[in-house]
Amino acid sequence: MTDQEFAALVAERSARIPGVVAVTLGGSRAQGDHRPDSDWDFGLYYRGRLDPGDVAALGWPGRVFASGERGGGVIIGGAWLQVDGRQVDLHYRDLDDVEHWLAEAHLGRFKVERLPFYLAGIPTYVVVGELALAQVLVGELPRPEFPAALRQAASSFWQAAAELSLDYADGVYARRGDALGCAGSLARAVIEAAHARLAAKGAWVLNEKRIVQRAGLGHLAANFADLGHTPSQLQHAVQTIRQALASPSP
Repeated sequence: MTDQEFAALVAERSARIPGVVAVTLGGSRAQGDHRPDSDWDFGLYYRGRLDPGDVAALGWPGRVFASGERGGGVIIGGAWLQVDGRQVDLHYRDLDDVEHWLAEAHLGRFKVERLPFYLAGIPTYVVVGELALAQVLVGELPRPEFPAALRQAASSFWQAAAELSLDYADGVYARRGDALGCAGSLARAVIEAAHARLAAKGAWVLNEKRIVQRAGLGHLAANFADLGHTPSQLQHAVQTIRQALASPSP
């Protein structure tokens, strides 16, 4: 079965789930930068209520999550499945919720929610970016551009967040010789700065994978190999990264 045939099969069967009005192919597969072993990410856009039991009834082995079980908030649920020997992730997307965040994005408004596997948090405009970047396989969906108001608001927000993370790394963790806390705050600051740079360019960010490289900050990874452990060493490390983040975006 070719990749195109596989995507069509999953989309067609997923579209039979009651309430589902559109199915997309997302992630690296949609953007053409996937590896041979990359997962397959499908968005299930629905109206009303999506019953996890109907997802399980597809008959594919794996784990089906209830709404809110995979984090809650903007990430409302999904499933990890094996289909024809391939890893498939289904992502539930309530269209009423998506349309709300689309309208908010056009006004430059968004929230950042905590998610266990995100260092800096997940901005609610992720679901808008998914609409822009995914391939629509079944149904019809909006295909938004990156709103000008969101460019300004998101870049300003993330830049301020990065500066606060740097200040905390310096004034709290480095000063006390807390290498672990300092490293964590610095990593968060770099990711927040990457968000700021990409938002200013109008580039959608769907997750934190390779966000630092995309923003031209990948060289900073070398700084984390040896931050030191004394207050003076850690404060020097903070200052080095602060200066790097203050340089113009490439």
